[in-house]
Amino acid sequence: MSLNLRGVSKWYGNVVAVNDISMELGPGVTGLLGPNGAGKTTVLHMMAGFLPPSRGTVLLDDTPTWRNPAVYAHLGLVSEREAVHGFLTAWEFVYASAKLQKLKDPAGAAKRALELVEMTDAKDRRIETYSKGMRQRTRVAAALVHDPRVLLLDEPFNGMDPRQRLHMMDLLHRMGTEGRTVLFSSHILEEVEQVSGTVQVIVAGRLAASGDYRTIRRLMTHRPHVFTIRSSDDRRLAVALMGQDSVSGVEVDLKLGLTVRASDYGTFTRTLPKLALGEGIRVERLLPTDESLESVFSYLVSA
Repeated sequence: MSLNLRGVSKWYGNVVAVNDISMELGPGVTGLLGPNGAGKTTVLHMMAGFLPPSRGTVLLDDTPTWRNPAVYAHLGLVSEREAVHGFLTAWEFVYASAKLQKLKDPAGAAKRALELVEMTDAKDRRIETYSKGMRQRTRVAAALVHDPRVLLLDEPFNGMDPRQRLHMMDLLHRMGTEGRTVLFSSHILEEVEQVSGTVQVIVAGRLAASGDYRTIRRLMTHRPHVFTIRSSDDRRLAVALMGQDSVSGVEVDLKLGLTVRASDYGTFTRTLPKLALGEGIRVERLLPTDESLESVFSYLVSA
């Protein structure tokens, strides 16, 4: 199943929260990235049918999500705000979710969902006794209990310890590999980079970039690209590189090798092998040093 936003805006009086966003999400894991207050939660709530767009349409396949409870048979949501009754146990909470979905075997579904998030051992304790990470995993189990084809998660790793985060990242990755559509929001770059190479970047209510973040970085032609290079003769290679139009700067470090700033990614990566071969120099390592998600994000926010 796919989620489609077509020219979606949301405003509250004179305040514009989301401005003319269009995106299509298909099977796999996508990270919804942006600073706090960028509009990520508003976008997720419109996708889930909790909020009507002020303009535009939000579709699950070809069906509008707003005022359409039928979409919840195919969609699971974990909101950022906790709304869990502390007097319930994890088993009671997830089992109630299974009953609300009118599943044929609610007990079996609840058991499988709790196993997925590793909450079986603590399932009979009241939620009010849980850590924040355990409460978060319980909420994820409730969202997964009906085996949805689409899963939306707002800051899902909040409160989880490192082991819990790794397990949840692995779970989301497996779900995407199985063909589910998974979208999770985060303002923490490491989380998005580890789970998904595909991003939707929202800055100040607008969609600033969409796609594979490495590809996005390479398309930023107005920003220099930085590489580190180790070769059999760094000094001679540095001299040769300085004569290339695509190279704007070279630094030589006896320990680290060369740091090269290139104005054009494609031209530089095509030129380097030919140049090294012509000079009789062996390139031992070539690494782009500014293709991390953090680099892309900082460029987009400062643009």
